[in-house]
Amino acid sequence: MNAFTSTALAGAAALALASCTQDRMPDRTDGAAFFAENCVSCHGAEGRGDGPLAAELSPKPTDLTTLSAGNGGTFPAARALSFIYGDPGDSHLARVMPEFGPVMAEDLVPVEIDGILTPTPRELAGLLAYLESIQVEG
Repeated sequence: MNAFTSTALAGAAALALASCTQDRMPDRTDGAAFFAENCVSCHGAEGRGDGPLAAELSPKPTDLTTLSAGNGGTFPAARALSFIYGDPGDSHLARVMPEFGPVMAEDLVPVEIDGILTPTPRELAGLLAYLESIQVEG
């Protein structure tokens, strides 16, 4: 092995290691950070729909801790994802919540939604994990 090959292998190993940390699947901690930055003002720190701006909004923000209870005890990942992402089938001209999907479409990860691996924006994959983790039994 010559010096060039050795240097190339070391560089490739460093690149592979760096990409492993960037390519990890987002988890609830990532989702909690996204939620704190983008959602607390309306949905509140605990996701109960009681954020500082909630009183000024119509319709009122959803209590995100009861999504599973309102869906027969199962977290409605597909419905939550489509609403957060900005489902074109919904009337978003009248909605208060911003659509997050269009600005996130470049960085996708596979998330199992209703048994199907679905390309999902990285930030929203973490947010879904976080929202599922804050569900209360109804």
